Amino acid sequence: MVIAAVAPQLGPALDAVLQAAPFYVVFAVAAPLLGWLVARAAKLPADQGRAIAFSTGTRNSLVVLPLGLAIPGALPLIPAVIVTQTMIELVSELVYIKALPRLGKNIS
Repeated sequence: MVIAAVAPQLGPALDAVLQAAPFYVVFAVAAPLLGWLVARAAKLPADQGRAIAFSTGTRNSLVVLPLGLAIPGALPLIPAVIVTQTMIELVSELVYIKALPRLGKNIS
């Protein structure tokens, strides 16, 4: 519901969304790899390594959305950028579900 409420604001904030999105994609790729490397360095079992890699790449930006909405003049930029980050994160999590088990085999 939150995303549906903010989605119409993506259009007017498209320039800001397009500038922020590449950073979110880079984070979505780099963070779980960093988590995987840390798990490997700690010699954790594969299941724990996958959990670290997944949780490293996952954050909940919708938690800060109310703060963004409270900022005077934040509309439409801040909510649109926060929702864009959430959408990239959700798609990334689907990729993690398929990709991380393959990385996890190399952790132990």
